[in-house]
Amino acid sequence: MAEAASPKAYDVVIIGGGPGGYNAAIRAGQLGLSVACVEMRETLGGTCLNVGCMPSKAMLHASELFEAATKEFPTLGIEIGTPTINVDKLQAQKQDSVTALTKGIEFLFKKNKADWIKGRGRITGPGQVEVEAADGTKTTLTAKDIVIATGSEPTPLPGVDFIEGKVVDSTGALALPAVPKTMIVVGAGIIGLELGSVWRRLGAQVTVVEYLPRITPGMDSDVATAFQRVLTKQGMTFKLGSKVTAAKSVKEGVELTVEPAAGGTAETLKADVVLVAIGRRPYTQGLGLETVGIEPDKRGFVTQDHLKTGAKGVWVIGDVTSGPMLAHKAEEDAVAVIELIAGKAGHVDYDLVPSVVYTFPEVAWVGKTEDQLKADGVAYKVGKFPFTANSRAKINHETDGYAKVLADATTDKILGVHIMGPQAGEMIHEACVAMAFGGASEDIARICHAHPTRSEAVKQAAMGVEGWTMQA
Repeated sequence: MAEAASPKAYDVVIIGGGPGGYNAAIRAGQLGLSVACVEMRETLGGTCLNVGCMPSKAMLHASELFEAATKEFPTLGIEIGTPTINVDKLQAQKQDSVTALTKGIEFLFKKNKADWIKGRGRITGPGQVEVEAADGTKTTLTAKDIVIATGSEPTPLPGVDFIEGKVVDSTGALALPAVPKTMIVVGAGIIGLELGSVWRRLGAQVTVVEYLPRITPGMDSDVATAFQRVLTKQGMTFKLGSKVTAAKSVKEGVELTVEPAAGGTAETLKADVVLVAIGRRPYTQGLGLETVGIEPDKRGFVTQDHLKTGAKGVWVIGDVTSGPMLAHKAEEDAVAVIELIAGKAGHVDYDLVPSVVYTFPEVAWVGKTEDQLKADGVAYKVGKFPFTANSRAKINHETDGYAKVLADATTDKILGVHIMGPQAGEMIHEACVAMAFGGASEDIARICHAHPTRSEAVKQAAMGVEGWTMQA
């Protein structure tokens, strides 16, 4: 093994090159700090760009168009014959997009004078990070500040081993070489439902097994119920309140042992492919956190106070710490942590981080759910508006779903906004802006919205808080 090279000094060393890490590196460069980003993948971008957010959206987009061509085009008078799916080309175009994005991050590093140090990073003491390259060469970096941005990895399911091509995690589900006839998704969260939607649209029979008695934990339960109804109408089958206890590879695919979560008789389910999507866990193993006195909690998360870990000069952002495990939350953490390091006033409001499920229809929300408001004893009002009454959605045959605005019963301050419908992920940001400025439902209700647009549904829902919805 090669001798350790002489230490190279930086103002900031970031461990992890995902959305948190690479945005922190870019911001540090913009502020004139010398910065190195340590990333063990062959490309920058982390899980999100390489095997997560971006490739899944490429697959969702392609599969959505395929389903539209097979089911919706004929009703619109567009006759193109019977479409077929070429999985090799589907995968190739996905990878082309991913490559373009990761190369773009490399360009931004050069533009902002941020160094990419290829290898696995490990803290070896205060102000020191050791990087081990693929060939075993070790380099030591020194820094005034170290930022932990290592992200997360899929959570394994006890009793179920991954089997290439048969029992897969989200990464494996994005790389299947053919459309399975049957697929079981273990976990009814965002990742499982998005990837399950991809393969259902392309022809797979999809069954979702979920331990809880509902889908999408964290989503407003009223919306979740309506969302499950839509997914069922599209062809997904749900087995809720069920736990998977074992998986066995057989000639025909995989056999899963499933039993009621509350106890009872087990049954066997069979599928060509099983996707395990029960969540993600922070990637903190082997980071040398103990060398600076940091001890993750039982789930592996590093606690923080304004992104500080408690160890001098060591910061933490993204999925490794508190707040939603979302790429855009990591990006906000990234900007805030670098600005704090640079002596500025960095801040992230975790209550205003939007969530989006990129199925069709999309589901997006920000702020409190009705469940949370009821549990907290908060008096609130509700305004709802269905997309069946929205002109643009009706013309486009996109009428599943509704918009819902929750506002304080006394002050009218917006407490939460929930949208299930076409392009909900784009529309939610109007609510984010209004809530960031402490806006009331009346503020959205009295802002002129272009007609005909889907976003008028949000305006009408806001009008509904005070009972003057006009178009439903």
